[in-house]
Amino acid sequence: MVCPITVAARAGQWNLERVYELFPGIERRRAHMGNQISGGEQQMLAIGRALMGNPTLLLMDEPLEGLAPIIVESLLKALARLIRQESLTVILVEQHAKLALEVTQDALVLNRGRVSYLGKSAELLADSRRLTSLIVAT
Repeated sequence: MVCPITVAARAGQWNLERVYELFPGIERRRAHMGNQISGGEQQMLAIGRALMGNPTLLLMDEPLEGLAPIIVESLLKALARLIRQESLTVILVEQHAKLALEVTQDALVLNRGRVSYLGKSAELLADSRRLTSLIVAT
C-alpha cells in the first residue's frame, strides 16, 4: 500500500520523517484511511502531502476552518515553524484574522477586490481599532 503522504514526493528537504516530526499525530494514525481520521488530522495530512512536493510556496485556503481549538493551536505552531524556521513562503487566506496575523510576517487585506491594508502583520495586530475596522469592512 502506498503511503498517501508520499504520493507527490519530490527530492528535497521534506521527507516522510520530517513531515511526521512536524505532525506526530498523523504518524500515529498512518494505518488509517482518510475517512477514519479527524478533520484536523486530514488537514495535517494535506499539508504534509503538499510539503512532500518540496514547494517554495505554499498556498493555504482557510486551513483552520471548522477545526477544534486544540487542533487550530497545533496547526498554527506548525505554520509558524514553516514560516520562521523553515523559511517557507506561505500565502495564508484565513477568516480568523487575529490568528493569521500572529503567525505571519506581512498582511494583505482585500475589500471587494481592492487592497485596504498592506503592511506588517504585527503592526496591524497591535492596532485593534484599525483591525476591527478592516474586518467589519470586508
